[in-house]
Amino acid sequence: MKLRLKFNLVLIVVFAIGLAAAGAISHRLLQENARDEVLKSAGLIMESALSVRKYTVDQIRPHLERLPDDVFFPQTVPAYAATEVFEELRKKLADYSYKEATLNPTNPRDRATDWEADIVQRFRQGGDVQEIISERETATGRQLYIARPIKITNPACLQCHTTADMAPAAMVRIYGPANGFGWKLNEVVGAQVVTVPMDVPRRNADRAFTTFMASLAGVFLVVFIVINVMLSFLIVRPIRKLSESADKISTGDFSEPEFADKGKDEVAVLAASFNRMRRSLAKAIQMIDE
Repeated sequence: MKLRLKFNLVLIVVFAIGLAAAGAISHRLLQENARDEVLKSAGLIMESALSVRKYTVDQIRPHLERLPDDVFFPQTVPAYAATEVFEELRKKLADYSYKEATLNPTNPRDRATDWEADIVQRFRQGGDVQEIISERETATGRQLYIARPIKITNPACLQCHTTADMAPAAMVRIYGPANGFGWKLNEVVGAQVVTVPMDVPRRNADRAFTTFMASLAGVFLVVFIVINVMLSFLIVRPIRKLSESADKISTGDFSEPEFADKGKDEVAVLAASFNRMRRSLAKAIQMIDE
């Protein structure tokens, strides 16, 4: 087996081991980083929804208090406003979904499903729990979700949710007297839930991983070529010439010129030693001939 082949085999084995280790570590880190990025985006959506709710309660509702009792605008409901704003945002973030999942909502579209109701119950039972981040299996694949409790902290909210008699008549005509009532101050009535399919962070991570591994392989290919060129010019070719010259000298042919032994590297030292041996051998043969 030639020296170049041995060297290349060792280099390929080392690269394969390094590539496998780098791939395993980087894939895990990229998956975690992509998941964190998605959670940050989900958290930003959650904060935006909270801001919309607060803006609706603090700055929109006061201007509508003088409206007749038979006039009701759903847009003045914080949950409605937050959900509608997200629907506009969803045009840019189609993979995300937002819902104000409520156990007893006024608007039927906000009614919590079974798994959302479980989340609300966890918030109701664990008073210190302010956020839940987890994953769940669905018919369309695994989903990542972030949830925060909806707690009645503003007494103004109870105006529409204590009893049907106290609620605006126009609202009762729209949604009926059966749902959305009986809420209490400081009670957790629902949960804000932002969900995103797990294939979104996985897709982002896989794209970054493919780019990273392709770049790493490209760097190795360039290094491999450069090392082989250097190996050829600095080691293989000089040694081959030494071997060919040694073959000729072994048959008594001293017509080959001496090697240039300039430099201090190992090949130059070998060339200098070979030249000394050549001269010594030539003198010995000359003395024998005399």
